[in-house]
Amino acid sequence: MKKLPHTLLLLCAAAFSLRAEKPLVAYVDPFLGTAPLTNVADIGFQPPWRVWAGLTFPGASLPNAMVQLSPITEFKTGAGYEYEAPVIQAFTHTNKGHWNLCHIPIFPVTGKVDPNDFGSTFRHRNESAHPGYYQVFLKRYGIDAELTSTLRCGYHKYTYPAGQEKKLIVDLAISNEKVKAWKIKQDGSRAFQGYQSAREKVFFYAVANHDIKSIAKLRGKARPISVVQFADSDRPLEIKIGLSFVSTENARLNLETELAGKSFDQVREDASRTWEKLLSKIQVAGGTDREKGLFYSCLYRSFLWPALRSDANGDFRDESGKVVRKSFRYYTTPSLWDDYRNKLVLLGMLSPRVTEDVIQSMIDRGEKTGFMPTFFHGDHAAPFIAGSYLRGLRHYDVQSAYKLLLKNATVENRRARPHVAEYIAKGYVSTRAVKNSNVETKSTAGTTKTLEYAYDDYAVAVLAKELKDDKNHETFLKRSRNYRNVFDPSTGLMRGRLANGKWVTPFDPTYPYYEYMYREANAWQSSFFAPHDTPGLIRLYKSKADFEKQLDRLFSIPWNPSHIAMNVNSFIGQYCHGNQPDHGFPYLYYFVGQPGKSQAILDEIMRRFYGMDGGHTLAGMDDAGEMSAWYVFNAIGLYPYSPADEDYIVTVPLFDKVKVKLSPEATLTILKSGAGRKLAEITYGGRKIDGYFIPHRELARGETLVVKTTPASRPE
Repeated sequence: MKKLPHTLLLLCAAAFSLRAEKPLVAYVDPFLGTAPLTNVADIGFQPPWRVWAGLTFPGASLPNAMVQLSPITEFKTGAGYEYEAPVIQAFTHTNKGHWNLCHIPIFPVTGKVDPNDFGSTFRHRNESAHPGYYQVFLKRYGIDAELTSTLRCGYHKYTYPAGQEKKLIVDLAISNEKVKAWKIKQDGSRAFQGYQSAREKVFFYAVANHDIKSIAKLRGKARPISVVQFADSDRPLEIKIGLSFVSTENARLNLETELAGKSFDQVREDASRTWEKLLSKIQVAGGTDREKGLFYSCLYRSFLWPALRSDANGDFRDESGKVVRKSFRYYTTPSLWDDYRNKLVLLGMLSPRVTEDVIQSMIDRGEKTGFMPTFFHGDHAAPFIAGSYLRGLRHYDVQSAYKLLLKNATVENRRARPHVAEYIAKGYVSTRAVKNSNVETKSTAGTTKTLEYAYDDYAVAVLAKELKDDKNHETFLKRSRNYRNVFDPSTGLMRGRLANGKWVTPFDPTYPYYEYMYREANAWQSSFFAPHDTPGLIRLYKSKADFEKQLDRLFSIPWNPSHIAMNVNSFIGQYCHGNQPDHGFPYLYYFVGQPGKSQAILDEIMRRFYGMDGGHTLAGMDDAGEMSAWYVFNAIGLYPYSPADEDYIVTVPLFDKVKVKLSPEATLTILKSGAGRKLAEITYGGRKIDGYFIPHRELARGETLVVKTTPASRPE
């Protein structure tokens, strides 16, 4: 055999190495979280309805973009896409997963259009998705649909059967929100534009690669639709759509800025490169293919929200409705009740500029309304901003942020902290007496509010200390101990208190509520929330041993299958991984010197509650990336136990080696030493760490964190 030249051998070896190295985007499954939970053993009860699971979308988006271009199987269903559904109704341009958005629905069709029934069946074997790309074959019409996107634009490519008319339904009378008004009109031979007004007014400008023959309106039983018909051509139909929350002119500008002269394949490749660059900020070695797939899928899903709202020229519509242009990119308010716990910390680690702009956007909103924005429950802008400040993120007006946070914490207003006046006066938020309460009973969720406000007070105190405001530091640090006021020594649990100070009776600590005593939880899932003062929480018990026994009960008392709440499922004992309130509780064993117990629970959660039921299911609603970020942190061996602080608790990573690029100058390396899963010793930069926490400022130096384990076998 003729020998190859040495140079050619090296080239062949390099080419083989490149082929063998799998791109990180190839590990991502955008369908993760789109399928429902079906296994009763995992759910914890026999559900009378479809269990939510992740409420995620599989469509195309860039990190923290304005556009999320995704299929809809049914409107008003979380993210609009349910994996088991047989019919796709539309492709929409915004998404989050919280029963809102899903703006500007369009759908390719051919033949005679029935305004009451134009969706198409599809099969998953003819469907695919990758970061920044989605594809599906629409069986009813024989159309292959492909979607990709930029920050502010969607790009559609529809391959029709030969000889078939090319039509596009623009279904502006519907979204996941109530549509108040809409408009569409042709602009020249190949463009159309308009808007859809729901909670926000979304403008669009669309350009096709075929001439438009007509735009007709058809009235169906439920709503009118518009049908755009194109001139005959053998080429696939391509539609480029720019979005703006300011004007059609800005939508057109966004389109011209981001898509002018670019082909579909170029945009798709650009999207893939963008995601590869972000995902490569954390590189892992070791672990199974399943663990790597879940890791990068969760990392991907952690960076889809908050969403950009400013245009390519910097314009955005502020909270007062005025169009302005400022020195930062404007973003939506984060899902603070859910993702302040971990996702926003991850965002700050890997996308600090986005995080700073998100905070400045919140400040801008607060200056228009008088209060710092909140989300759903609690006042968790406080830990988000305080923790970000401690981790070195400073490019925003921190004095304005602090002023707004102080007002939230002291002035009664529905925009900030409902019932804060009572909280200040009594040290707790009371629960009203109700006979025969049930899951749906509404009240103040006073126990949860007390616990959360106490933690938010701590966050304000942390920021006050950093800003040299000693008086408010002392005031809010004292208030942060209010969690003790809802602790019932007779049960060893946090319990609802009436306005007169008496405990709510009767009391079943295993019974879940949406908004009575507790917010989307029961007593067990609420009672250990004091991440700012866990030693103080432990001192409420007779001894550390008693506290440990109470933790053992938390993770061992069986769930009562007759207790059914729609978003409370997937249990280890009473611990619920299907919702956020107790996601910090597995780490509590660290505080009684039993990190091995914590690790066993963390490993069970990662093994059981991600990629369930065949791979596309999460244990609960992803909540804009919180569920996903929980996995990311625990897989690399760090977790922000108290996100208002800069410290991370160290756990045993899933992977043998992790590299985290924290800045252009610093890459943190995390090594797992030993074959076991029980934490034995922690060193950083060759120095032994006392305890289990390490501050961000240490990690930011980019040295090596070694997590040594005992040879205990890893659970299967």
